[in-house]
Formats: sequence, structure tokens, C-alpha cells
Amino acid sequence: MGSGKSSAGRELARTLGLRFVDLDAVITEESGATIPEIFASDGEAVFRLAEREALRWATGLGSAVVATGGGAFSSSDNRQLIHGSGGISVFLDLPWEAIVRRLSGANDDRPMFGSTDSGRRLFAEREPDYRKAMLTVPLSGDESPAAVAALIREAVSEVACAT
Repeated sequence: MGSGKSSAGRELARTLGLRFVDLDAVITEESGATIPEIFASDGEAVFRLAEREALRWATGLGSAVVATGGGAFSSSDNRQLIHGSGGISVFLDLPWEAIVRRLSGANDDRPMFGSTDSGRRLFAEREPDYRKAMLTVPLSGDESPAAVAALIREAVSEVACAT
């Protein structure tokens, strides 16, 4: 949450000439409701089910850059879906302080963040799952989306060259 997945993903897809898919946008479009509205009316379990279905659809597209929501990778089923489809998972490893700076005052569309304290607990809870990604890209928080996209391309190319 707040790591720049959508911005960097959009830029990465553009530079690679691939389709970009933001799972939260897919869910919003399909349901006709915002993420906070889904959480409020149907609960997190319904949202996670919609998220898994959107991910299943996205992994069937072939080559695409997919930005998941902050909690999607915490599901072992979702991780299996990504990796089993030949996808490369990337953890944008941003310091907590940078995440807080990005999310301060902008939490209305992030139902899982809540306060800084609850957001910190959520981050600590999810971080072990994030570290299960195939690639980790360390960031300071000052990088532009283009710079993050370049770092991802470099990390992916190193993996591709090693196999």
C-alpha cells in the first residue's frame, strides 16, 4: 500500500509495450463500486474473492504488467496463481517512513490503512508475505515512477539472464 505499484507498473508496461492491469481498477469497474464501498457494504471477504477472480483473469492475459492491491500477495493462493502462470512477482521494498509520507491524509480510498498505527501493524503483518516475491527492488521513496520501472526492468533482466 503506497509503494507506487500502480504508477511504476503503468510506466513499466508503457516502456515494455505491454498491457497494464490495475486489479483495484478492474474490481471497481466490474462491481460498479469503489474499494471502500465494497468493504463497507460487503466486507473484506467479498473484496478478496473479487480480487482473486480479477487476478485469475489477469494471469490469463499472457504478457501484462499487473499491479495488485496491497493485500493480494498475502494470499498463498494468489501467490501460486501468479507464479504458476509464469508471472514474476516483484516486491517494491519501500521504507515505512516513505509509505507514511505518501499516505498521510490520503486514506479515504484505503480501507485497510486506517491510522498510522494500524497501517504500521498491517505493513508488519504483510511484510513476510511480500518477501516471498521472486524479486525485491529496494527503494528510498524518492524515485520517480520511471526510475522504479527501470529498476524493475533491471531486476527482471538479471533473473532472465541467470536462467
